Amino acid sequence: MAIEYVNRKQKTYYLHEGKTKTGKPKYFFSMNAEGALVEAMPEGYEIYENPNAQVFLRKIQPQVITPKEVAIVQEEVKKFAKLDHFIVDVKGKHIVVYLCDQNVDALVALTAFSPLGTSGLADKMAQSLSYSPMMQFVLVDKQTREFEVERWCFRGSVDDWLGLDSSTDLKALVKKYGRHLGKESFYELTPW
Repeated sequence: MAIEYVNRKQKTYYLHEGKTKTGKPKYFFSMNAEGALVEAMPEGYEIYENPNAQVFLRKIQPQVITPKEVAIVQEEVKKFAKLDHFIVDVKGKHIVVYLCDQNVDALVALTAFSPLGTSGLADKMAQSLSYSPMMQFVLVDKQTREFEVERWCFRGSVDDWLGLDSSTDLKALVKKYGRHLGKESFYELTPW
């Protein structure tokens, strides 16, 4: 049986195999159920779904960030920022917090006026949301587990990560800075 994966938008992807110009195997996901489908997971690879529900096959990444550290960020952002629609993703030594690009409360309010009713609309809406990176916690020192918190800067001349603070207490960093996610005070966070 071919390897298939259902992403958070409830779309089914099938793993395909092709060849590079040099004749080596290459792997990719497609919604097309026909073609050179892969029957078994290639050794040393894993399925990865990014925050915007795109599905990839990638080489297994070394674990630099612990599951406990990811859980701390997940729980503390939910607790202090009081957000329902966010995604925490790990990229190398970065724990990245993605926020929903849409105003979910306004979209929910619009569904109240729908002549079709609201049953199932919330699920469909959740499947269509897109996300952008807003804050990240970067592992600076593997021994002391020191993290630096950075926020995305939206100034036209900068458009890059802006370092704010660092600490060996990840929970305290998330509590101090994570509460600003999704609020106007986020834009006032500066290292100066």
